[in-house]
Amino acid sequence: MLTLHYAPRTCALASLIALEESGLAFEVQRLDLANSEQRSPTYLAINPKGRVPALATDRGILTETPAILAYIAQVTPRGRLAPLDDAFAFARMQAFNSYLCSTVHVAHAHGRRGSRWSDDAAAVETMKAKVPENMAECFRLIEETMLTGPWAMGSAYSVADPYLFTIGGWLKGDGVAPSLFPKVAEHRARMLERPAVQRAVEREEA
Repeated sequence: MLTLHYAPRTCALASLIALEESGLAFEVQRLDLANSEQRSPTYLAINPKGRVPALATDRGILTETPAILAYIAQVTPRGRLAPLDDAFAFARMQAFNSYLCSTVHVAHAHGRRGSRWSDDAAAVETMKAKVPENMAECFRLIEETMLTGPWAMGSAYSVADPYLFTIGGWLKGDGVAPSLFPKVAEHRARMLERPAVQRAVEREEA
């Protein structure tokens, strides 16, 4: 049985949606980030990085959202959650997910966790002030050059879609109007029509 260690309102929602889409049997373990449960000895034994998500499998623990999403797609090939038979298309999907992970998520994190990069309170405030600009720039690139529609990678749904849905949901909180990006907004509305997404969103807060 797979176990997803997650926390609400984090990037772990992408993995939760992918699991719901996959049809795999899985359990969830919710962490209380407000009380630093991710830093507890129990959780650090699972994921020494002290972050979510972490997916416990019968072969060990997987961390990092792009890796977890790729794993879910690969162990459920009949679910067609990734272009597994096309190496170039699969790499393009991985590039999309890597951009969300390494650039967009980091831009977002500067607004909430600036202390990761500086102990200077003034510098932290400067980072926060820059978040709306940086997130808007990231999503402008996604809107204009990456989101081909109707799904992230084109005509076929993939595990890039729950990841885009998750991070796109942070725009308003980061001071960016989602209406600036109509293709991203349309994608979000399309995602919310999917039963697996509805189940994941409901389960996330349960």
